[in-house]
Amino acid sequence: MTIRVLLADDQALLRSAFRVLVDSEPDMEVVGEASDGAEALRLTLEARADVVLMDIRMPGTDGLAATRLISADPGLAHVRVVMLTTFEVDEYVVQSLRAGASGFLGKGAEPEELLNAIRIAAGGEALLSPAATKGLIAKFLAQGDGSDEGRDSARAERLEALTGREREVLVQVAGGHSNDEIAERLEVSPLTVKTHVNRAMAKLGARDRAQLVVIAYESGLVRPRAE
Repeated sequence: MTIRVLLADDQALLRSAFRVLVDSEPDMEVVGEASDGAEALRLTLEARADVVLMDIRMPGTDGLAATRLISADPGLAHVRVVMLTTFEVDEYVVQSLRAGASGFLGKGAEPEELLNAIRIAAGGEALLSPAATKGLIAKFLAQGDGSDEGRDSARAERLEALTGREREVLVQVAGGHSNDEIAERLEVSPLTVKTHVNRAMAKLGARDRAQLVVIAYESGLVRPRAE
């Protein structure tokens, strides 16, 4: 199946480079280009995109606002958004995950990383680049000194619906570990881990793995560790 990709960035030259790269792959195609968030939302609907490569900073409606609108539309539940950032150490990274993005990638990533990100997102997994995942998410989700002030009590209560094993798996997911790594750590099969992840997502109302990471920190299940 061909992955339908929408490019949303206010830099035409960058969009052109991404188009050449994406269209060179046999399993994906660019179905549209947008220079701002409003146009990205419109084209996502019209072009039936599967994955949107979304720049965070754009004039008018920015990438964060567009991602929130895409995530809130039941008719676009299948659409996955990968945020593109100029700097991976960026205060908008976690905001993008909270908005519903499946992950983020630095604009300086290698071509293969970008193509892999599209495939991962299209497959329903979270894309959190190796250079940015664990400490960065923890850092931006930390509230001051890591006290309970920023704890989301509603989400904390929803954690009670999880089994002990599902909570264990959620902690590992929040640590940036893959299913294979979690399976090895917990001495179970990767398929079992995937089942626990899917059940946790359903119980917590998470769109994908990236949302699980945010919920784990915001609920207080996982605490940010000081560097």
